This record gives sequence, C-alpha cells and structure tokens, in this order.
Amino acid sequence: MVIAPDSFGGALDSVGVAAAIGAGWARVRPSDHLVRAPMADGGEGTLVALADALGDSCERRSITAHDPLGREVEATWLLLDGGRAAFIEMAEASGLARLAPEERTPDVAGRSSTRGTGELLKAALDAGVERITVGLGGSATTDGGSGLLAALGLRMLDAGGSDLPDGGAALARIDRVDRSGLDPRLAEVALTIASDVTNTLTGSDGAAATYGPQKGCDAAAVTALDAALRRWGDAIEKATGRLVADLPGAGAAGGTTAGLLGFTAAVLKPGVEVVAGLVGLADHMASADLVITGEGRADEQTLSGKAAMGVARLARARAPVILLCGGLGAGASALDASGAFALVQPILDRPMDLATAMADTQRLLEKAAERLARGIGVGLDLAHG
Repeated sequence: MVIAPDSFGGALDSVGVAAAIGAGWARVRPSDHLVRAPMADGGEGTLVALADALGDSCERRSITAHDPLGREVEATWLLLDGGRAAFIEMAEASGLARLAPEERTPDVAGRSSTRGTGELLKAALDAGVERITVGLGGSATTDGGSGLLAALGLRMLDAGGSDLPDGGAALARIDRVDRSGLDPRLAEVALTIASDVTNTLTGSDGAAATYGPQKGCDAAAVTALDAALRRWGDAIEKATGRLVADLPGAGAAGGTTAGLLGFTAAVLKPGVEVVAGLVGLADHMASADLVITGEGRADEQTLSGKAAMGVARLARARAPVILLCGGLGAGASALDASGAFALVQPILDRPMDLATAMADTQRLLEKAAERLARGIGVGLDLAHG
C-alpha cells in the first residue's frame, strides 16, 4: 500500500500525515507492506516531504541567505541525484512564514524581496549541479522575481541609471534592465519551475490582486504593486523580446515565474507532477493494491490540480485511491462524481470545532486509518469467504 498525502494545512505537514496514517493502519494490519511517499505541490513543505521520501539519497545543505526584509537567516536546499540536481523551495528564504504577523503590512509587502531565493539558486549553481527545480509557493513577495535575479547579477535601473532597491514597489520606477552581469551558468543549467498557480502577472487575476491581501496589502497597495509589475513586464519584454506577463502561471509567487521565464530558459511544470517524479511515486504504485492520499479540506478545488488529485491521476487503473480529509467543503459531491477516488472519508470521529480538530489531527488520522484497515479486512474476509 502506498501512503501519499498532502499536508493538512496549519495542522500537520505531509510527512506527519503519512506517518500518522501508517501508524494507524499498522496497528490493525501489521503485516501489510506500507510505502510512505508524502506529497506536496511544490510550495511550502515540499522540501521536507522530499527529504523524507528520498532519505539518504538526498543531502540537505544550508546557507546564510536573506529573508524578505533583508535579514540574515539560515535557509536549506536539497542536493539530489548524486550531486547532479538540486531542489530549492522558495518559502525557505522568501516565505511569508519568515514574517511575523505584525510585519504583514502594505509597506512591508512593497519592500519584500525574493533575493534570498536567488542566493539559494546561486548556491546550487556553485555546487555544480546540472538541473535545478524551484518550488514556488508561500512567498511573502510581490517583486516579480526581481530580487532573485538581482542576486544573480541582473541590474534594474531607473531613468537616471541608478540601481533600484529591492521590492516590488520600486519596480514602478524601472526604466531599463542591464543583463551584462547575469550569471552565465543560468543559461547552462536545466531549470524547472514547480507551480500549480495559473494566474497572470497583472490584472484582476494577477499576482498583486490575487495574493497581495494575504501578504499585507490593502487596496491601495494592490493597485500600486499591480502597476509596478506591469512596468516590470514591459521591461522584461524590452530587454529580452519575451512577452511573459500574460502567460498562465506568470503570477506565481508574486510574479517570480515571470522573472524566471523572462531571463532564463526555465520550464514551468505542475508542482504535483514534479514532486511525484522526484519521489518515484509511479514506481511505488506499480506494485500497490491500494493508495491512500489526504488533504485538510476536500472540495471542488481538489479536482483542480491539488496534490490529492495528482496522486489519483497517477494511480488511475493501477489501484483504488482513498482520500482522507479533515472536512468536506463546497462542491465536495463532485469528488464522488469524478470517479477519481474510490472513497472520500473525513477523519472526524465526533462533532468538534475547527481549532479542536486541528490540534487533534494526528490522533484523528491514526484512528481513521485504523477504521479503514478494519474495513478492508472485513472486505477481504467476505471476498475469500
């Protein structure tokens, strides 16, 4: 059996979810062979999931990088495939979790930078890797990836030829880009962006309008940052001839995808597919007779590229897939109608409020897995009776 869940947001990461499901199942059916393959969509928590799934075949490396406000922090990346590949999680250096709640203000949102993620990229280049995957998500930034590129030698200049400070707000003054100092190794490495976001760079579905409020933006800040990102998109087109602003996914992680697509040969891929490939999920499923996945809230959005749906697509006719969830949301009936899951099962075992359920997630998952294992046992007994 393969256990391949996503995290239960705010309660338990995917490693903890997989461990809880495995522990509960093993108490009832200890002789079953269980493979834990915690999943993620490329965003926050992906690095932890990969490190757990890959074990000794990957190496954690840490550097001193800068957080969204330029403070020094320790940030980790993964060296994979015997030193030939690297995985970088944007949230490690540039994540919203790096900011205290009181720091999530309009001013901070305008100044927050992806420079730390660029420093992680540079560390991977310095290690001599051939392939780099950048997992986008959970960022505190809306700078179009300009800070990331600045850390790798790109210069953003105003009309007077002065370098712009870090942050998306400063892009309102961008006049031109100087590419002469951009690290040439970016043209030699195979760069993959792992993201499931389909937003464009600007507009009503753009980076600022969609994600700015959760990063501290008020209405005025959203408007200002959207205009700044529009100028950034124009500057990218002027410097490279690439029209990236309107591409689906360009608005991921505050527009970081737009910057990477503009100045590198990066390829954008669905995060779930990237993670599944890195952990070898298809190989695990080849001999599985059951797959259990999970997520905190199952609703109609589950069908739109979330990790659980990615697991179900990969399993297809190979094995039935059971989805354990913290609760059911709007449109959850579509999950049954889709045929993707053999069973969608909330884990609650009694009425409780959200805070209580989140605090009790590990026990609830273990008990839900126990009930599933007993049910499977009954079914097998009947089939063989």
